[in-house]
Amino acid sequence: MTKVVYKIIKHENGWAYQARGTISETFPTHDAALEAAKRAAGEQKVPGETVGIEYETADGEWHEELDPGTDRPQTVVEDK
Repeated sequence: MTKVVYKIIKHENGWAYQARGTISETFPTHDAALEAAKRAAGEQKVPGETVGIEYETADGEWHEELDPGTDRPQTVVEDK
């Protein structure tokens, strides 16, 4: 299972959260950034819908799969 860590960081003239190298928008307070990170982390856990996907491998082969949308990551919010 994949793990996504949301870290609260100082950013520009405020606070933000960072996950997988991406920084969120800037929030005016630490608490606002923390709440936004908790909300984003919670949304990552929500199962998606079942969809068909197609992809090509490096050898040029095309594959079709049914993704049930239940493979959700473990999420953690770190606030140091």
